[in-house]
Amino acid sequence: MIEYFLSNMWQVWAVVAVICLILELSSGDFFIICFSIGAVFAIISAVLGLSIYWQIFIFAIFSLLSVIFVRPVALRWLHKNEPNKPTNADALIGRTGRVTEAITKGGNGYVQIDGDLWKAVSQTDIHVGTTVRVIGRESTIITVETL
Repeated sequence: MIEYFLSNMWQVWAVVAVICLILELSSGDFFIICFSIGAVFAIISAVLGLSIYWQIFIFAIFSLLSVIFVRPVALRWLHKNEPNKPTNADALIGRTGRVTEAITKGGNGYVQIDGDLWKAVSQTDIHVGTTVRVIGRESTIITVETL
């Protein structure tokens, strides 16, 4: 069994690369993807027939080089160096949507933004079909005003 893995290490490195890519999707900080890049170079070394020690060494070196050189470029290019970039529900503030269930003063209704329904409150009554802007958020309830 061990001989099979040692003779087909490219498959093991491919699994490592895919797992790292999947984990990167959940983190988004471009750190784990550096190990995926290292695994790709380890795949190349395995296909070339290098020993397991050389494969591990190449994996470590290229992972480190990716952390040093690739990660800063990816962060700068994809995050545009915005330290307080709003994400998830915070990104809704300032967006516009359409009221799908009337919002009553002191009560709540629903607003559709990009196909998602959000529970909404307002200082005034707002009728169905009215276009509104999100001005605040408390947990999963947004505060809106008419345009």
